Amino acid sequence: AGAGVPLTPGPQATLLPDGLAAAPAAAPATVKGMIAAGNQIAGKPYVYGGGHGLPLSEVAPSYDCSSSVDHLLYGGGLLPATADATSGTLEAFGQPGPGRWVTIYASYDHVFMYVAGLRWDTWNAAGAGDGSTGIGWHPLIRSSAGFVARHPVGL
Repeated sequence: AGAGVPLTPGPQATLLPDGLAAAPAAAPATVKGMIAAGNQIAGKPYVYGGGHGLPLSEVAPSYDCSSSVDHLLYGGGLLPATADATSGTLEAFGQPGPGRWVTIYASYDHVFMYVAGLRWDTWNAAGAGDGSTGIGWHPLIRSSAGFVARHPVGL
């Protein structure tokens, strides 16, 4: 997992000028795999319901919040290719609370996550200074109010 992902020194992922992310060199392989999977679909169009109903091993033409998070979890080996979790389903994923490497913030209506400190989201929720739009890595932190924090076991 994570073959070919750019690496960065230090404890946090880094947003690169092309909108892709570099994984911390010391991150677990699962985290590197998740970042590689995010880089694979960053910039894809947002379509409500997009990406659902397809195996996670395929790159879909479009994604929504939950299918994009599912793709990253699959990339880290945390979901099978047949998984099709919605944002509401992800409210019960893994263990409660924030994780060391990965934290998922889920509600009935939306899900986003942080992977090695970098936010993966489908919209510019941190405001005009966020620096990116659409599906991908976002440099700024957004409010987690109204969301349930979850993390994969061990991460």
